Amino acid sequence: MNIVFLGSPDFCIPILEKIYNSRHKILAVVTPTDKIRARGHQILYTPVKNFALSKSIPVLQPESLKDSSFIEQLKSYNADLFVVVAFRILPKEVYSLPKHGSFNLHGSLLPKYRGAAPIQWAIINGEKETGLTTFALADKVDTGNMYMQEKMPIETDDDFGSLHDKLSLLGADMVLKTIELIEAGSFKLLKQDDSLASPAPKISKEMCLLDWNKPAVELKNLIRGLSPVPAAFFYHENKLIKVFKVRINTEIKLNTGEIFSSDSQLTIGCGADALDLLEIQLEGKKKLDIQSFLRGNKLFSKN
Repeated sequence: MNIVFLGSPDFCIPILEKIYNSRHKILAVVTPTDKIRARGHQILYTPVKNFALSKSIPVLQPESLKDSSFIEQLKSYNADLFVVVAFRILPKEVYSLPKHGSFNLHGSLLPKYRGAAPIQWAIINGEKETGLTTFALADKVDTGNMYMQEKMPIETDDDFGSLHDKLSLLGADMVLKTIELIEAGSFKLLKQDDSLASPAPKISKEMCLLDWNKPAVELKNLIRGLSPVPAAFFYHENKLIKVFKVRINTEIKLNTGEIFSSDSQLTIGCGADALDLLEIQLEGKKKLDIQSFLRGNKLFSKN
């Protein structure tokens, strides 16, 4: 199969490697335009562009996906299939170009968690299981008929970073299997049940602020779902502190928002139970385990 790949982040790289090392051919990749880092004015490529350049694969970076010259360039490849992973919403005039259409790999068991942040929201909502779905692109986002799904347990110590990496590896196998199914014509598309749909909206900074009135278990899930990026945070003495890892403490009795600290422990009272902070980062400083942080910082007075 002759394939054009559309994607951007690190999540795509195991998938690209799997396709590249198969008998199928990647004709080109489509990825967002380069960014310029404010400090030093360094030009930043997407991980997908870096991969493509390392393999001498043509790279397309349109400002607009509806640009006529971009669409004509895509047509010239005469691709059998477009594979889409963690990319922008494609207009119909793009996703309908290939002989076998276009399919997307989505980071949830659709129709659950339609939207931009499915991995994060599965953890935030305390799910015990998630997975991946490959589906044919349709006009409405994340609603197309499904080729296949694979489930994956969410372990108690998983955070966004660890689950992201595991799903990326699973996704590489799934994408290749889906390509093979489409090539062989040996698939039966399954409709999504819209009545079971749930949203996974983009994570905003406001969502990352910890509200100590909420139960410790709810806050722990939020912290896991946002770790390592963008990271949950709170303010103490007008300083922003990011939180990456916590443990629920049911023994200590603290009022909501009350802080207990010692040479090796930092605990904050929640709406129910409390949280031991295990890994945090003061704004502008390095991420540290709690013992190292308390040794080197007097922000929290000892109780």
